[in-house]
Amino acid sequence: MVVIFGSVFVSNSFNSSFAAEELYVSLENAFPNLSFNKPVEFQHANDNSNRVFIVEKPGVIKVLVNSNTTDSADVFLDITSKVKSDGNEEGLLGLAFHPNYSINGYFFIYYIADSPRRSVISRFSVSETNPNQANISSELVLLEILQPYSNHNGGKLAFGPDNYLYIGTGDGGSAGDPLGNAQNLEVLLGKILRIDIDNIVNGSYSIPADNPFYGNINNYREEIYAYGLRNPWRFSFDSVTGWLWVADVGQGTIEELDIIESGNNYGWNIKEGTLCYNPPSGCDSTGLIDPIFEYDHSVGRSITGGYVYRGTNMTGQIGKYIYGDYINGQIWALEYDSVNPTNNSLLIETTLSISTFGIDENNNIYVLDYSSGNIYLLKSSSVLTVRTFFPMSVWLLLLGSVVVSTFVSSKRRK
Repeated sequence: MVVIFGSVFVSNSFNSSFAAEELYVSLENAFPNLSFNKPVEFQHANDNSNRVFIVEKPGVIKVLVNSNTTDSADVFLDITSKVKSDGNEEGLLGLAFHPNYSINGYFFIYYIADSPRRSVISRFSVSETNPNQANISSELVLLEILQPYSNHNGGKLAFGPDNYLYIGTGDGGSAGDPLGNAQNLEVLLGKILRIDIDNIVNGSYSIPADNPFYGNINNYREEIYAYGLRNPWRFSFDSVTGWLWVADVGQGTIEELDIIESGNNYGWNIKEGTLCYNPPSGCDSTGLIDPIFEYDHSVGRSITGGYVYRGTNMTGQIGKYIYGDYINGQIWALEYDSVNPTNNSLLIETTLSISTFGIDENNNIYVLDYSSGNIYLLKSSSVLTVRTFFPMSVWLLLLGSVVVSTFVSSKRRK
């Protein structure tokens, strides 16, 4: 009987099988025929042209058709003669297109210049005769910020849902913010700035009337939107919630993610993430905003900010914030709704030096590898698996066989 029950259990006549797709996230070389020189930014002009613009740190912006068959890229702008890029964190760092770029042709860049060392935020115009070339002589310098050291320059530019230009600046560099810039409201370093570039005053920009320090009498800089940041390396707005997500690179212990709101102080250099930094214990955290998520240096060592995913090619990732780490190459997805506990999950492990993420006109997410110069599309892939299930009657037969087998064996031993 034992043998009979055993043969019944393994008989194919009693089971059922089906094929199922198991989804995972993968990277696909978006432009296998091209590579770039130290890419640090990926943007589109929101003009329905299916073009993307790649910023190369030495001072070049390239434009190309967004297709995996593209085998050439045009030089959109070359300002290498103006850019100081010898420091690891210096160079041409940011690019943002005016919300009405298809009409006015304006775009904005952030770069480091020399003599004196400074951050420069400028407006350029596209050529009137060639959409793939900027007018090199059209530069209008909007803002310059002196930089005491070569590192912690920030460099991200982005237009918010309010059509104002947001600018990320680092604390000025060295280590530990020795000049106290991030907490100093009289300087522009260690901040998120917000300016109005459509209403020009004195040949430059104006201050939105709802900026938190607009009209103050304390000599605080009115451009400041939020402060207490160390080196915001990439930020973005969620197109659905409007939230401003910032990845702030840590000093020696913590990497953090913040949701930026007007007038808030995000703690540096009093705190590094949720930990006291200066002083190392017993710090006064009154009024300081903790990150919504952080990880320590046993996990990664240099956070790279990304985007809340709103595309269609990654099943199950809608609404999650996709970000990574420059040093260890890991890419994560963070679920956050300001009510429930955050949930952070690893999407993929890579060997890339992730300098930045980008999105195209369809909200697909791209990953830029600083070391190789390659650009990858983040997407869902699938594998076909076959799973076999047995009806309840078979499981009952199996249980019976175990009972009988045990009984017979017990009798034989006696």
